[in-house]
Amino acid sequence: MNADTGRPTFLLVHGGWHGAWCWDPVRAALDADGWRSHAVDLPSANPPASRPDGARPVGMLDDADAIRDSLRRIDGPVVVIAHSYGGVPTTEAIADAPNVVEAVYLAAFQLDAGESVFTFLGKPVPDDGTDHAPPYEDARRILFDDVPEADAARAVARLRPQSVRSFTEKVTTAGWRTVPSSYIVCDRDQALEPSRQRELATRADSVHRLPSSHSPFLSMPRQLATLLGRIATSTLPAP
Repeated sequence: MNADTGRPTFLLVHGGWHGAWCWDPVRAALDADGWRSHAVDLPSANPPASRPDGARPVGMLDDADAIRDSLRRIDGPVVVIAHSYGGVPTTEAIADAPNVVEAVYLAAFQLDAGESVFTFLGKPVPDDGTDHAPPYEDARRILFDDVPEADAARAVARLRPQSVRSFTEKVTTAGWRTVPSSYIVCDRDQALEPSRQRELATRADSVHRLPSSHSPFLSMPRQLATLLGRIATSTLPAP
């Protein structure tokens, strides 16, 4: 916890193909506003260097374990921010995390128990879910349409293959049913249609909007940090 203010700490969870690096501009803005933050690397996009022979491919449940581990390392209340696919393991992880006071879904999959990314999107589950999916061929447009050119080029270069299993494993426990949640709809999103986001947002306790494409953490980090601060402040006890 921020000892001087009693504010919650942010835990930032990236989406598919990304890493903790994508949150750096937002973390700098949050730090300037006096908020502490941590960002987690999900193993589905950042696989460990070695895996035991015969081990199953990394998937959503492994990502949830990584989030739980990060939460255990943070003292005091936590607000978890999940982007895109990151909403799925976050939903799984926060169900049994006593220090989480709010979950914020940023253009994210706020799924219910029994749902996966593929089932929500109506995509057929592949027979062999052991492969990795490469980033979008047109990632510049789909993910970073309103991001400045140089920043977008750096981001595209850092994208990594994503475990298909992370998209097919189903949520077992929907933590947002017991943890307060907010949804941020990105109105110009070309990766997860705003209409689908609004559908998911009906599951949240409050809904906010940004005039951004899929990655406001790179296109408008200051505006996003300000909104996150406002949401986190609402979790504080009344004076």
